[in-house]
Amino acid sequence: MTGKAGDEPILDPRADDDQYDLTLRPRLLSEYVGQEQVRQNLSILLEAARRRGEPVEHVLLSGPPGLGKTTLAHIIANELGVAIKVSSGPAIDHQGALGSILLNLNTRDVFFIDEIHRLNSVVEESLYPALEDFRFDAVLGKGVGASAASLPLPHFTCVGATTRQGLLSGPLRDRFGAVYRLDFYNKAELESIVRRSARILDIEIHDDAVAEIARRARGTPRIANRLLRRVRDYAQVRGDGRATVDTTRLALGMLEIDELGLEPLDRQLLETLILKFKGGPVGLDTIATSLSEEPETIEDVHEPYLIQIGFLARTSRGRVATELAYRHLGLVPPDPGPQQTRLL
Repeated sequence: MTGKAGDEPILDPRADDDQYDLTLRPRLLSEYVGQEQVRQNLSILLEAARRRGEPVEHVLLSGPPGLGKTTLAHIIANELGVAIKVSSGPAIDHQGALGSILLNLNTRDVFFIDEIHRLNSVVEESLYPALEDFRFDAVLGKGVGASAASLPLPHFTCVGATTRQGLLSGPLRDRFGAVYRLDFYNKAELESIVRRSARILDIEIHDDAVAEIARRARGTPRIANRLLRRVRDYAQVRGDGRATVDTTRLALGMLEIDELGLEPLDRQLLETLILKFKGGPVGLDTIATSLSEEPETIEDVHEPYLIQIGFLARTSRGRVATELAYRHLGLVPPDPGPQQTRLL
């Protein structure tokens, strides 16, 4: 969902709101809400590295977008009191770009690579010795005068983030000493995040309104914060500035986000699957073509939440709408047909 011109996408967790993240992003593990198992393991990892005076082992964070991978990378740097250099897989498009970043790191610095699964093969192979032996192998000069050089690197920590861990090559994945997966947040955790963000943004918000936003945030903190800002805008323009439950419902209603957090394209996806293809199974490309959307948008933004709440299932033959999806749209599920008699 791209929203109106000039607005940030509301329910696309891949879109990053840098100007707001700087304000709302927790800086320390003690401020971080949710992902309890990851938080505890990371706390031990950081404390052990601090006591030894060593860099933290390379860390790989995986999970759907918007759950806090970038935030955790910044927290690692803040907890260690070191600098962080940020880049992404698509941005490091050649060996020289990687070398420029690595050679400017200081000892114990954090090098964060977002979308690390999108590194091209040449850059990825150049990263291997940097992660394992803290050296960068480069070719100096061109033509017959070219020579190979192995440049020493400071002992740094690489933090990689990926939404598709399965696309990482085995050799790259094996070079990360700590691998953590982030999962969707529950309603109570999202309520804590919304309350914290409301305090930072100086918004008076009622408990019922907090619960309403958390319920429609698709288990994703980034979306919860976006919805909170849209409710704040509505309350200031159409109300008295307070985020009451009625104001919140009106604001989210204008955004066409229903009680479960489904947006229009989510409903169109389910309706297409049910009304055009009898509930499936249907291939991803067919669904994307029917909706005039990119397959990646369907797969990364819409499917994970629909699968999580039990409205969609992936099978070997394609996507299938479940009985819960029929009932949510007010449709009658198909008759499963007569059950075959089992022979004893």
